Amino acid sequence: MHNITSKAGRLAMELSLEKKRLVQELEELQGEYDDIKPLTPTGTRDWYVKWSSMILGVVGVFLISAEIYLFGQMAYLISAIGWIYVGMQWGDRAIMIGSAISGTAVAMFLIEKPELYLRYFS
Repeated sequence: MHNITSKAGRLAMELSLEKKRLVQELEELQGEYDDIKPLTPTGTRDWYVKWSSMILGVVGVFLISAEIYLFGQMAYLISAIGWIYVGMQWGDRAIMIGSAISGTAVAMFLIEKPELYLRYFS
């Protein structure tokens, strides 16, 4: 009888150690997941504006690089306005200020260069 009890005790200890190991592994995996999961909410209005603005900004830069200045500048300006909105929603002054400055520079360029409009709409 003593042999059966000691086997049961050993099995219980092994199970306890394995449970502790699995709990520790789960905590490590949870920590890794927490490190890489997005911090901003998904599927909200600001999420859609953020990604639309990012795409418009990239498209604007490529259009400008392809010397399609008017449409590139307009895409970038709309992108900057979108980022200002996102910055306001998040309460992030750095996003708002950076976007306002770059958006103002693009708007000034569009106002100062009316020949861009004539190139496409004449």
